[in-house]
Amino acid sequence: MKDQDTLSTLDKALKVNLDPRRYGTFAEIGAGQEVVRWFFLAGGAAGTISKSISAYDMKVSDAIYGRCERYVCRARLESMLAYEQDLNLERLRAERGDTTAFFTFADTVSARNYHGTNECHGWMGVRFQAHPRDESSQIIIHVRMLNRTNALQQEALGIVGVNLIHGACMQHYNPELLIESLLDNLSTDRLEIDMIEFSGIEFRHVDNRLMSLKLVQLGLTNAAMFGPGDKVLQPSEVLRKRAVLVERGSFRPVCNSNIDILRCGYERFCEEPDVERDSVIQIMEITMRNLMASGQLDSSDFLARADMLVASGLTVLISDYFEYYRLAAYLSRYTRNKIGICMGVGSLGALFDEKYYVELDGGILESLGRLFKNDLKLYIYPLKDRVTGDVTTTENLAIAPDLKKLYGYLLDRQCIEQLTNHDEACLSVFSRDVLEKIASGDVSWESMVPGEVAEVIKSRSYFGYPGNNRH
Repeated sequence: MKDQDTLSTLDKALKVNLDPRRYGTFAEIGAGQEVVRWFFLAGGAAGTISKSISAYDMKVSDAIYGRCERYVCRARLESMLAYEQDLNLERLRAERGDTTAFFTFADTVSARNYHGTNECHGWMGVRFQAHPRDESSQIIIHVRMLNRTNALQQEALGIVGVNLIHGACMQHYNPELLIESLLDNLSTDRLEIDMIEFSGIEFRHVDNRLMSLKLVQLGLTNAAMFGPGDKVLQPSEVLRKRAVLVERGSFRPVCNSNIDILRCGYERFCEEPDVERDSVIQIMEITMRNLMASGQLDSSDFLARADMLVASGLTVLISDYFEYYRLAAYLSRYTRNKIGICMGVGSLGALFDEKYYVELDGGILESLGRLFKNDLKLYIYPLKDRVTGDVTTTENLAIAPDLKKLYGYLLDRQCIEQLTNHDEACLSVFSRDVLEKIASGDVSWESMVPGEVAEVIKSRSYFGYPGNNRH
């Protein structure tokens, strides 16, 4: 519970029940009918519930909503929402459409099975009219249940479902407030929300990338993902059975060197004996620590970076995993295939700085053990000194004397590999130089970034580029 002003779950359900405009369907598959139960318990449910359905049998579910490759997936949820909301409008709009704002709540969930061997997660959403006769709007979320028992998972699902319906009905005008309310009467120890998407007329001005960022900022999840076309992605569906290559950076802005690091890493990664080229997904990751380097989160700065990455056709991960071993554990949660991380040699040096591991009982040994335990591999891009022209690689990187044998061991085991297929011209490209040139009006910066990135910067006046001066 966040504070004394937070309504209880029962009070939220009652508030919806007592709103004469709200009327709709509850369709729940998996983990019981835990959401609609709260509305029955609250009283006044006859004024809110047009139908409650639970199509557990796969053949029954297919007969109603159509066939689906998997039953706990976004496609199944969306077919449930569309089918049930269309039925509400078809059957009830003529009689009560002038005074009723219809809604459909749906979820498809895999709660803990008897043996405890399944992935405990679910898709949940609400399609609703904000006002009578209005077009429908929609909110979809993906949840991971963290309780160890089925009963507690069911309880958590019921609570977050009530929060979602209450938010859609009472807080749709303020999506950020709605997100903050999703874990009312719950905690992040019980439930993680790793994806949210707003759509429809009520949310036509909402940028779902900012909403994804809000999930991470509030601690509702440790990572959120979106891809080309600004499409919000659910990590497990993107990473499932894929080989994963990640590059971490500030991308302020995206430079030729950033793209070359990923290209070099990808070429080498695809040569690994257990990597199929077609299975590889390339991801650019930005940490919350990087986004908040100035002390506070600047949403316009975040969107500038996101726009450039998406313009480059890349998938973006926003994470709260400053330590690389935590990033590795996160990725390993969703795929058993090969994972690679490409980075500059400077970042490799920071990886061997023991000050970052004082909170671990095993210090740097524990962190490196966690990082490399699933056959993860680091691909290292060289660094050229702008003054001397000297190039730093894995061979001449300065490492603390007492860590040199450990470092050498990892090199010998090929856990760390030097990239040699780089573009020499890219070694002289640094983001801070690009920013300085943009600010000073030196047009040579355009040759230091990909063409599509230059177009985004100029068309949207990012980073002080002369124009609308929005940033």
